[in-house]
Amino acid sequence: MELGFWAFGTAIVAFLITAVIGKYLIPFLHKLNFGQTILEIGPKWHKNKQGTPTMGGIMFIIGIVIAATAGVLIYSFTHGGMDSVSIFVFIGLIFALLNGAIGFIDDYVKVVKKRNLGLTAKQKLVLQFLAAAIYLFLMYLCKDDTRILIPFAGYVDLGFFYYIIMAVVMVGIVNAVNLTDGIDGLDGSITFFASLFMMLIATVIEYNANALFAAAVAGGCLGFLVWNFHPAKCFMGDTGSLFLGGIVCAIAVAMDMQLLLLLIALMYLLEMFSVMLQVTYFKLTHGKRIFKMSPIHHHFEMCGWSEMKIVCVFSAFTALCGLAALLLVIFGIRGV
Repeated sequence: MELGFWAFGTAIVAFLITAVIGKYLIPFLHKLNFGQTILEIGPKWHKNKQGTPTMGGIMFIIGIVIAATAGVLIYSFTHGGMDSVSIFVFIGLIFALLNGAIGFIDDYVKVVKKRNLGLTAKQKLVLQFLAAAIYLFLMYLCKDDTRILIPFAGYVDLGFFYYIIMAVVMVGIVNAVNLTDGIDGLDGSITFFASLFMMLIATVIEYNANALFAAAVAGGCLGFLVWNFHPAKCFMGDTGSLFLGGIVCAIAVAMDMQLLLLLIALMYLLEMFSVMLQVTYFKLTHGKRIFKMSPIHHHFEMCGWSEMKIVCVFSAFTALCGLAALLLVIFGIRGV
């Protein structure tokens, strides 16, 4: 019960900092002309969003970092001092910030240098794998553990292959979160529910610092949605979406919940796979498409769904995946 109050307080701090920063950041981004360029390949009705400020993810990055740092430090030093789980939080923040920096460079190239596509795919991947390597190395220094936890079965040691597999999985999910950021409020809403259930899982397995970390993410996402919910007054940009992708990965990996990460992040992954399927099928059939447009949220838009309906349905799906992961922890992992 006490941890619940700490988590609630951490979430509130992240929410308030993020929401208040937005009040000042959005006019500042307008002043700098840091507006989003809407590509011609997207839905035509998105053109009215042209010029909406991007890089808004800066507001929740600040809110989450401050709230998570303060929450974990204060909780740790009032409950016996720092433990390994607390250290994992700060390593996770480093990973998220590295990805946020990659996103910032990408946004800067798009907005300031007027190159619509920003960094090349190769440049992004090299930087993202470098960020993943730094994270995994820091985690190795803290705990040389190459095991993953499988529900109802226990731990399986992957040895050296753990690092290769995890680097690929983490970079994949970071990019999947990035691809999900395509309509007002979608990425923030899905990440809110993903972090909410990771907070509950961390509470069940008593990774208290991770629970506070996830609470800060949930609060930061809600604070951002004050400005990003339809009609959006700003977009998070790659700065925000890559940061969120890094955090989602870091929270799960720190708890040895790599397999459950795939379940909690399933909506992100479906978005990514819809793009991969579309591109592959298009090339193999010389111009035919599976979806009306990808990522899949655009397909539903083309089918007549409103942005609000897509956000609600995709968020509900994520909540169900999170609930399934929580039940697996309670019945299939706790006590293994």
